[in-house]
Amino acid sequence: MRTYGQYCPIARGAEIFAERWTPLIIRNLHLGCGGFSEILEGAPGLSRTLLSERLRQLERRGIVESAPKPDGRGRHYKLTSAGHELFTVCQVLGEWGARWLEIAPENLDPYVALWSMCHALRRDRLPDRRIVIRFDFTGRPRPERYWLLIELGDTEICKTCPGRDEDLYITAEAEAFVKWHAGHLTWAQATREGRIRLHGPMSLVRAFPTWNARSMFAQITPVARADGSPAG
Repeated sequence: MRTYGQYCPIARGAEIFAERWTPLIIRNLHLGCGGFSEILEGAPGLSRTLLSERLRQLERRGIVESAPKPDGRGRHYKLTSAGHELFTVCQVLGEWGARWLEIAPENLDPYVALWSMCHALRRDRLPDRRIVIRFDFTGRPRPERYWLLIELGDTEICKTCPGRDEDLYITAEAEAFVKWHAGHLTWAQATREGRIRLHGPMSLVRAFPTWNARSMFAQITPVARADGSPAG
């Protein structure tokens, strides 16, 4: 790992925090992703090799600790006290990004928004039976389809058909879905304009938007740009 060669705590902290993917790994661990594959799933584009390297670095620095899983297959990772404190840096960075940076077209990955939503579901509002929801996302170079399985408060995102009956179908523009989860677009506006459409039992159609606790930064109002439009 390259260093700045300075005693300054900002420089020393940046040597760890500013490593590519490290903030997202810390974020995923904070959200409860304890398994290697869980951490990887929440960081599309991160390779298994690089994740292994980053986790080893963070363990050596005392930011992450791990132990063998009870079944002996792989390890379970979690943040140490230092890691939880470092997450507060992630949170401040996220607040700054939500306030000052636009959601650009290259940021409109609906899978990431769906993954984030699954880690912020209001589980007390979920149905007490198994639910399968199919998502068809438009407005991307290629249409994307995912399935969300909800059962006993647990969720799983599938990229191939899970082979079970689908209870709800959702067709959404990727931009509208991402901005709804981020707090930049209301559900009423997205559905009224036809940017998000639901098909299925009316009870599920009405309930679905109430399950979304939205992004942890949804309450932040983007700063207006010079042309008067919001930053996001």
